[in-house]
Amino acid sequence: MSGVECVRQLKTLLPEIQVMMLTVYEDTENIFNALAAGANGYLLKRTSSKELLEAIHEMQRGGSPMTMHIARKVVQSFQKGPATEQGAEGLSEREQQVLDLLSQGLMYKEIADKLAISYETVHTYIRRIYEKLQVRTRTEAVAKFLRR
Repeated sequence: MSGVECVRQLKTLLPEIQVMMLTVYEDTENIFNALAAGANGYLLKRTSSKELLEAIHEMQRGGSPMTMHIARKVVQSFQKGPATEQGAEGLSEREQQVLDLLSQGLMYKEIADKLAISYETVHTYIRRIYEKLQVRTRTEAVAKFLRR
């Protein structure tokens, strides 16, 4: 399983666990997938051992350690333009289909199978849905979807 899926399953079983991603992936999609799955921090493997140790201590104190480069990407993603309160409006037809299946309680793998798309594509749609609806969890997304 992927690191993101591992985080998702760990957080389901042990919600209080602190997870820091240590990865080579620095694209926005992977960052947001990991954070949306429940990662508390996100560092690149090229992080020095000293910085890694400092990040672990920071996470123990309640922080969310990220490299400056990763933090910049997170900030830039929020600055791409003001999001509006629009419910499911603004979602593509496929995003609405994914959200509808999510609201029915289907797991990501089941959604992928039902729509004949890859598991990773489902994650991409979920991330976009979260961004457009300005939510951070599956529950919030479904609640907004059902209120529309």
